Amino acid sequence: MTASSTGPSKRMAQIAAATVTVLSIIGVAWLFIELTRFFMLVFAALVLAVIFDALARRVTALIRMPRGAALGLSIVALVSLFVGAFTLFGTQLAREFDTIAESIPPALAQIDASLSRFGMNNSARELFGRGSSNVSKLLSQAGGYILAASSGFADFVLVFVGAIFIAGNPGVYRRGLLLLMPQRAERTAEKSLDDMSRGLRGWMVGQAASSALVAILTWAGLAVLGVPAAGGLGLIAGLLDVIPMIGPIIAAVPAILLAFTVSPITALWTAGLFLLIQQLQGNLLQPMIQKQAVNVPPAVLLFAVVASGTLFGFLGVLLAAPLTVVIFVMVQRIYVKSLLGKDVQIVGDD
Repeated sequence: MTASSTGPSKRMAQIAAATVTVLSIIGVAWLFIELTRFFMLVFAALVLAVIFDALARRVTALIRMPRGAALGLSIVALVSLFVGAFTLFGTQLAREFDTIAESIPPALAQIDASLSRFGMNNSARELFGRGSSNVSKLLSQAGGYILAASSGFADFVLVFVGAIFIAGNPGVYRRGLLLLMPQRAERTAEKSLDDMSRGLRGWMVGQAASSALVAILTWAGLAVLGVPAAGGLGLIAGLLDVIPMIGPIIAAVPAILLAFTVSPITALWTAGLFLLIQQLQGNLLQPMIQKQAVNVPPAVLLFAVVASGTLFGFLGVLLAAPLTVVIFVMVQRIYVKSLLGKDVQIVGDD
């Protein structure tokens, strides 16, 4: 074979190799996009496994019992706590949510009357009147939406069972992941896993304390102001506190609407109450959470919530905070500290 014939053959081989490489990258990217929901469910299981593991460690330290028994006791206690709470207070909370559903249309009517007194034009009043009927129709269909949401029960069971398996023997999954790493990157990957575990545990403890305190303060404040369904609104505020930045704003909307059923002044005081609690949460509770977890800048967290919601929907918004914590410590450990060689303080790193 002459040199002139080997040249084109070599170029054809290079083109073929480049084509296969590009197609492989496109295929992996497409597969990743198709499996995004699956990956989010796996991450949710990991977050729940961290919660189970933290509880099991605490039980083991207090009672000195085997880890398997401590894990089982922790899961049973946690599930019993939620089931008992909903069993004991379910009827009361249902009545309060019914009060919310019945009171929102009168609240919009109060807004309409206030606009009338301030000389607003008829179109604005018609808008609120139309909104009142739409809200009533929406609330009347709430059962259908709840029924549709129950289709995610299978995902919940998958996440719950997966979290139990992971928390039962986390070392197996840790070692399996490290075996997939090149030997030169194994030490960095091991430290990254430690960083993520510490960050998630700190976030879990701080967020639980923050949500409980926000729920209690909201409940007490709305009860003092005489706003209907203060307990249900406090529960909503505590649950939505898990969603950074956006959750408190969403929680304030039904409370302010219900406050209008009492008086416009009560609505103004309610808005001030939520603003005060938000400032307390942002300036006191949130720094405590960040100290326990990782110091994620507020703007980064805000845009992370928006990006996660855009990419992954409601599940992404719900997991935005722990996902941001994990990504943040990975960037610090792998990119900033290992690749760039810069000195940066990572959560729990001596």
